Amino acid sequence: MSYLTSSRCRLYYEDSAEFDPAGAEKPVVLFVNGWAISSRYWKPLVNVLSANYRCIIYDQSGTGKTIIKGYKPTFTIQGFTDEAAELIEHLGLHTSKKLHIVGHSMGGMVATELCLRYREALVSATIIACGIFEETALTSLGLFFLGGLIDVSMNFRNVFQHEPMRSLFVKRAATKEISKEYHDVLIEDFTQSDKEATNAVGKFSIDREVLRRYTRHVLLISSPVLCCVGMADQTIPPEGTITLYKTRLDKSASPTSLAKFMDLGHLPMLEDTERFADELKKHFEFAEQFYKKSPQERTGS
Repeated sequence: MSYLTSSRCRLYYEDSAEFDPAGAEKPVVLFVNGWAISSRYWKPLVNVLSANYRCIIYDQSGTGKTIIKGYKPTFTIQGFTDEAAELIEHLGLHTSKKLHIVGHSMGGMVATELCLRYREALVSATIIACGIFEETALTSLGLFFLGGLIDVSMNFRNVFQHEPMRSLFVKRAATKEISKEYHDVLIEDFTQSDKEATNAVGKFSIDREVLRRYTRHVLLISSPVLCCVGMADQTIPPEGTITLYKTRLDKSASPTSLAKFMDLGHLPMLEDTERFADELKKHFEFAEQFYKKSPQERTGS
């Protein structure tokens, strides 16, 4: 449990190697959070993976224990990418080929930029519930209404501290039952996150130009990519992740795989931690074996 001071903030992070002397030599997994949530929701998954992986979680500016008072961080994809990049370099994760990056929801966009920036260190990418969509009139209308929903949610977010709105909020995020501890985490993080940051992140996550850039850049990731989706997701339509997977298969020469969880929602890492961890471990192991092949074997030539 440490802080990294930068021009943006005092960034709170946890590195499992702090508690495991041998952990520094293990393959590394960096987890990038979704909208309006601290890094706490990764902890059950970290508990499962840390026996074999050095796991790093952190609170993005505007969430959790990260301190932004007295700083002037920009709440953009570039700003959040720079923030995570400083952590990567502070921990020396850019100096060897053993970095797995996992991004959830909005964090998938930040993870994609990190994957391109640190392609020499990257072994694999995992993108959870952060898809791409064809630009249609219906999609545009959906984004318009989603923008309005963000405004309403932010202006009246304290109502989610009380029933029945509390339970409705959690059920929209997690289709399967999760523990009361993480019910409380989700509500506390959302209602106590920095309002300016949370509103800005919500808006840029549905901005057309940001989405177009994400669509282009996710195809440029040269390491193996795993697309994960809960098919019962009520927060972000799961079809977008399926489209991402199919588009990568069609347009990228790099390995792409898909993990579909038919009964899970937007938070598979909490809804079925063991099953989700198994999919990640299979992906990590595949990617590590992929890089043990010669360049000719990787391309099939």
